[in-house]
Parts: sequence; structure tokens; C-alpha cells
Amino acid sequence: MTQGAGQGPEAERTATLRDFRVPAYVHETGPYGHSTHPGDVAPPHEEAYPEAYPEGYTPTERNLPVVNRGDTLQVTVDPAVVPQPVDGPGALFVVGDVHGYLDELMAALQEKGLIDSAGNWCAGTARLWFLGDFTDRGPDGIGVIDLVMRLSAEAAAAGGYCKALMGNHELLLLGAKRFGDTPVNSGAGTATFQAAWLLNGGQKTDMDRLQDHHLQWMARLDAMEAVDGHLLVHSDTTAYLDYGDSIEAVNDTVRETLTRNDADEVWDLFRKFTKRFSFRDEGGADHVRSLLDTYGGTRIVHGHSPIPYLLGEVGSEDGEDEGGPVVEGPHVYADGLAIAMDGGVTMAGKLLVQQLPLDI
Repeated sequence: MTQGAGQGPEAERTATLRDFRVPAYVHETGPYGHSTHPGDVAPPHEEAYPEAYPEGYTPTERNLPVVNRGDTLQVTVDPAVVPQPVDGPGALFVVGDVHGYLDELMAALQEKGLIDSAGNWCAGTARLWFLGDFTDRGPDGIGVIDLVMRLSAEAAAAGGYCKALMGNHELLLLGAKRFGDTPVNSGAGTATFQAAWLLNGGQKTDMDRLQDHHLQWMARLDAMEAVDGHLLVHSDTTAYLDYGDSIEAVNDTVRETLTRNDADEVWDLFRKFTKRFSFRDEGGADHVRSLLDTYGGTRIVHGHSPIPYLLGEVGSEDGEDEGGPVVEGPHVYADGLAIAMDGGVTMAGKLLVQQLPLDI
């Protein structure tokens, strides 16, 4: 069950899909700051509306509401046979945001034939990419990281691989552990990583179990990668362009920023990775093209923004929708140039594992 909403006054601020409103910091800084569902209006693009993103822009409110998922029925499935080419690398798979839902992840990987019933890699030379956000909001973020780390070793031994990208929640957890309540520069008042982590679903059980090897693993994650013509990133934002004009440059800059261990620098990185919806609506396809032109690839594949929000869907508070927003698979949009992979597992959606390429 999703936790992290808090008690007392904080609990009253917990938003559902139906009555979610744009966070307070948006009302203070942007021209789109009217009470509306985030699925109805995308945040303005920084280039078109610079006043919407002042230098101090920061996600000091929950960046997305979390809906009580209730109990999830786990169904045992027979692993599918992962197609393996006669020559060359194995089949390519991507995984959307997991957010601590270890059981759902195990079921989805088993359904695709990537792990067996014991949770061991069984896909041979297949290639598996996680798009970030392993922790927070769900019950077992550290268990998710442990699984990904183990599968990375098992897949490599079998001739395949399992790799992962840096999500904004990895930056958030790293910051909460490293800097705690140290104040950081914020245009929306005093901010700390610890407060932002708790506000955005940080789980005490994750922090208690967090060890040095988890921190080292997260700090070394790449921010982006190109595979088979797909540009893989976590966030649907153009903020990656602020960190370099090549994939290698972006990844190096992110790692160097984390190595310098400056709270304000890491906070700036986190807030930029938290931006979303850049590929939606008018001009969205052009923003995708700007990334593809700079970093290569023919399609961008991302997580971060739940598909129900990208589609403008809302859930039901009375349970009549029998589980919340319906997500059957990835969402292809922006003139077919973008593939969204966050199925909204934190809001009774679906944890997505998808083989690429995806036909439209």
C-alpha cells in the first residue's frame, strides 16, 4: 500500500486524482497557475514562458499525487519465451518507473520471460533497461535496487545485460541521505532534500536499509543512453540540454556534479530532472526533435510522467472505476516520436515492461 502521505495537516494536503490541483509553487511562478488537473494542461515550455521557470524554480510540493492502490492481486504466469536473434545482441526491453513495487516488478519481468519463478535471469542475451525511479511511494524501494543489481550480474554472465538510468527520485534519495536538512537555494522559500523526499513519498524503511553500495550504485547511473535508435531518458524534459551536447557529456556532467557533493548543485540537478510534460501538446514534437537532433536516435523513450496524466485521465474516488486508470501499455505520442513508459503503478495503473521496437 502506498505510504508517505503523513499525518495531521500534511494528510489533508494529500491529493487524489480527482481533486488534484497544481502545486503551490506553480501558482506562484507560472501563467498556467489556475486550478486544474495536470492532465488537462502541460506546464509551459521554459523557452516560451521564461517567467514560469525563474532561477529558483524548485519542486517543493509533491510533484504528483499518490492514490491509494489498495491490495494488488498477484497472478502466477508462465514465462514467455524471449525471442533471441541468431546473430547479434538479444531482444531489447525497457521498464518504466517502479517506485518500490517489487512484487509487481517481479510479476511483469516473469510475464515477459526475463526472470524465472525464482526471480533469476532466464533471458540469455536479452538486454534490459530500467528508466529510473526505483524508490519512494511504494513499499520496497531497496528491494527493487537489490533486484536490479543482482539481475545486472546474472544477465552479464548469460551474455546479455541489465542496466539502469538515473531518475529524479534517485537524486532525491541521494540528496536526503547526503544533505538531510541542510537548506538549499530555492525561489519558493527554504527547502531541504529531507523535506522534499518525505513530501514526495520517501519511505523510512528505505532510508533505514540504505547502504553505501546502494548509494555508490545510484551515484554512478547514467542520465541517458542511445540503444538501437532509441534515446532512453528518465524525464520528459528538455533540461538534459543544459548539461551537454552529447550523451557522454551529459552523463559526465551529472556524475561530476554528484562527485563535487555540493548541496545547491545537486538540488539544481534534481529540480531540472523533476520537470515534465515537455513533449505534450503544441510544440511537444519539436522539443523531442531538439533532443534527438542533439543526442541521436529516431525516438525518445521516457518514464517520469504517468501515462494517465499524459492522456488527461482522472481516477475515481468512489471505487466505481474498479482500480483506477486503465493502462494497457506504453503511450506513443508527439508525432510518434515519444514513448511514455510510466504506467502509473503508484495510482493503481500498471508497471510496464516493453520490448522495443514498438510499432504504432
